[in-house]
Amino acid sequence: MAHSMGFITVLSLLAIVPLCLSGKIYGGGGYLYPQFYDHSCPKAQEIVKHFVAKAVAEDPRMAASLLRLHFHDCFVKGCDASILLDSSGTIISEKRSNPNRDSARGFEVIDEIKAAIEKECSHTVSCADIMALAARDSTVLTGGPNWDVPLGRRDSRDASLSGSNNNIPAPNNTFQTILTKFKLQGLDIVDLVALSGSHTIGNARCTSFRQRLYNQAGNGKPDYTLDQSYAAHLRTHCPKSGGDQNLFFLDFVSPVKFDNSYFKNLLAYKGLLSSDEVLFTKNAESRELVKTYAYNQELFFQQFAKSMIKMGDISPLTGYKGEIRKYCRKVNAY
Repeated sequence: MAHSMGFITVLSLLAIVPLCLSGKIYGGGGYLYPQFYDHSCPKAQEIVKHFVAKAVAEDPRMAASLLRLHFHDCFVKGCDASILLDSSGTIISEKRSNPNRDSARGFEVIDEIKAAIEKECSHTVSCADIMALAARDSTVLTGGPNWDVPLGRRDSRDASLSGSNNNIPAPNNTFQTILTKFKLQGLDIVDLVALSGSHTIGNARCTSFRQRLYNQAGNGKPDYTLDQSYAAHLRTHCPKSGGDQNLFFLDFVSPVKFDNSYFKNLLAYKGLLSSDEVLFTKNAESRELVKTYAYNQELFFQQFAKSMIKMGDISPLTGYKGEIRKYCRKVNAY
């Protein structure tokens, strides 16, 4: 066993060398690399891509949902698929947290992918890696950038409801609170602005931004940083009470296309969530980044890919840590 592990380590190092020479950085910890399954499960990425394409064709919203699932996983205990675990025994599911309850979706798609991969190569590909690949494929399918996903994560054996409640940025957090939450994960202001650009696709519920329409500062008045004609339009389907689950496009210009119109909307004070618009109104450095990405989609795409790789490397479980779950919703039984 020790001999085979040593051989695997050598292969791992050899696989990383050409990536370093090419000037690209994959997985800052040095444990993750795109070729991880090239020999053990060569069809893994093809299988993920097939099922993501199928899911998005059936439901265009699913692209944003799968991307969000990866984000909400990585910000809690690292990218370890803890968000997928159902409540059981000592585990209290992160699906019950405020950021995820009634909004996190895509679990059935991950289940379907995992089942297909288990048939192809049992007990080999982690749920955490499936999520990272699904996030990339969702981005590409909707017109966004492509990148080589560093792989080799393992799955956690527990979840953190408190971590999910506390670590994931909320729609009404202040700019400084959001930035602090990113910095706690090793991400900086550039990553914050670039990754927020994922809101170029997807939807938000009325309950996520109602405060901006009626009582942003606690004085009974709408948010002054929200374009008033846009606010009037939003109020027609997001009343003061009721309609909590009514859905609105995060980017009303091109809601199912991954592009830079999200940033153009911020320039026009038409960011849907407070956590979007504060990127333009509350900090000089982030304001300049918003302008840059609004005027240069290629730069946004390049940085988004870099930041996704960086986010995907938050505290991964590797080596003997964690496990490879057979079924993504529960830990393995021993």
